[in-house]
Amino acid sequence: MAEFTLDLNDDQKQVRDWLHGFAADVIRPAAAEWDEREETPWPVIQEAAKVGIYSLDFYAQQYFDPTGLSIPVAMEELFWGDAGIALSIVGTGLAAVGVLANGTEEQIGTWIPQMYGTPDDVKLAAFCSSEPDAGSDVSAMRTRAVYDEAKDEWVLNGTKTWATNGGIANVHVVVAVVDPALGSKGHASFIVPPGTPGLSQGQKFKKHGIRASHTAEVVLEGVRVPGHCLLGGKRKLDERLARAHERARSAAAGADGGERVKNAAMATFEASRPAVGAMAVGTARAAYEVALDYAKTRSQFGRPIIDNQGIAFQLADMRTRIDASRLLVWRASWMAATGKAFTSAEGSMSKLYASETAKQVTAQAVQILGGNGFTREYPVERMHRDAAIYTIFEGTSEIQRLVIARTLSGMPIR
Repeated sequence: MAEFTLDLNDDQKQVRDWLHGFAADVIRPAAAEWDEREETPWPVIQEAAKVGIYSLDFYAQQYFDPTGLSIPVAMEELFWGDAGIALSIVGTGLAAVGVLANGTEEQIGTWIPQMYGTPDDVKLAAFCSSEPDAGSDVSAMRTRAVYDEAKDEWVLNGTKTWATNGGIANVHVVVAVVDPALGSKGHASFIVPPGTPGLSQGQKFKKHGIRASHTAEVVLEGVRVPGHCLLGGKRKLDERLARAHERARSAAAGADGGERVKNAAMATFEASRPAVGAMAVGTARAAYEVALDYAKTRSQFGRPIIDNQGIAFQLADMRTRIDASRLLVWRASWMAATGKAFTSAEGSMSKLYASETAKQVTAQAVQILGGNGFTREYPVERMHRDAAIYTIFEGTSEIQRLVIARTLSGMPIR
């Protein structure tokens, strides 16, 4: 029987240390500048591409690690550097996960390399799911995809919002309604190739945090994509829709609806939730380390402030929550990699707890630094702003609790 261990193997440790060095030497020195500029940090992305971090090969190696731990380890280190810049580096990954979760082998091999480009010609990708009236409620999605059988093309119309790299990406992955009668089960994902007419950037958002990451609306007006750009293919879609209709008829008749029909957007988010949790762990850890160093060097009333239980106990709680969050993320990542089902919504648990931890820990770090923590002279102010996003994107904390409660109870809790 294999011995139980939480130790990373030598390869994982080497990658972790390499990423930590990049985060410390390249990302952190640039963090304040790009937060203020609120622009995509192209020089940092290009540097990440030159050293091999922003590349298909790197993410493929981490993604296919049989332990499942390489991705969360990588995310934690990059986001320890800075959340906004790190999201600019890894934002393409969500679109890539969308293709991996829903696409064929041919589509994976064709499109994911085009999402990254080369060190000399860096490309970006965007995953477009949320809409102005359809965030947590994916059943309210209005973007439509209609099949033109004569030309074997899909015609997309609608507006997407909150899209990382939206409008500036070379490749967009768009979730659209193909069968309105099925609600959220009638969705499908499409690749919109570079330069496709009809796709444009709408409003670019000025955000509270993660300001170095580009977030914008994506407008689709008569966008035509070839039939082979439907992720998974037409045959698979038709079979899935037929199962969904049969399930709906069975439910209406009071019979067992059979197997669960997967939603295109949810398949992507299910795969990425532990990774988002790891991002939150990285930000929380960064703020905790600043607060710990400050508490050991800042003196009041003739002694370091960490000598006071009010400060020391906060730091103890902060570190405990960070380590607990990491363990939840690692468990979910390991389960996903080894094919174990999230029977208790372990993916949502990891994202929920780590996200809430990041908000709490960064707030405590600001408090420990006092007035200094409230200024931009110290990084915890930025970390606190950045941490707010983790409880919002890729499923709010409220939605995670709903998923967990439904999974545990088996009841349609609303």
